[in-house]
Amino acid sequence: MSTPTDSVELVGDEATGNVARAVLFAAATSATAPVDMVHPLAPNVPITLQTLWVYLAGVVLGPVWAGVAFALYLLAGLLGLPVFAGGNAGLGVLLGPTGGFLVGFPLAAVTVGTVAHGADGLTAPDDIPVPRLVVALLAGTVVIYAAGAVGYSLVQAVGLVAAVSTVVLPFLPVAGLKVAATVAIVRSDALVAR
Repeated sequence: MSTPTDSVELVGDEATGNVARAVLFAAATSATAPVDMVHPLAPNVPITLQTLWVYLAGVVLGPVWAGVAFALYLLAGLLGLPVFAGGNAGLGVLLGPTGGFLVGFPLAAVTVGTVAHGADGLTAPDDIPVPRLVVALLAGTVVIYAAGAVGYSLVQAVGLVAAVSTVVLPFLPVAGLKVAATVAIVRSDALVAR
């Protein structure tokens, strides 16, 4: 005797798609790990494209799956895959001077997604009003830099004001460029197929 299995669905198409998109964002973020630049005013903290992916994940995936994407990203780095800035990996990076920024990634992705989409469910990225999008990205930026400054302060045993002046203030113009780039990408026809 056999049981028909045509109508049995272990994992729905929506869940499968969401997991695939989360993994894709984690992989894309990881692929940009070797691409970093030294900031002339803060040589200990690299400029990376990874925060751009945090922003995009929040906007495209929404809060839950953006958080999952960056939890996967952190897990990959903890397992030794070279996904952190400069192709680094391991617990030592998370516990190092810039580890707070990495811890801030999933929190910021959730924040961006929550502010951008609100409580009514997911909105198509190109339907998010630009002012709301900018506020979401700025909120995510605050989360990343707050986590980074606190982490730096703790690891380097410096005051929070010193940490902010070292690892936040020099990077604000770069953050502004990433926010503008995210808005441009979200508003481009390349992101959203009609």
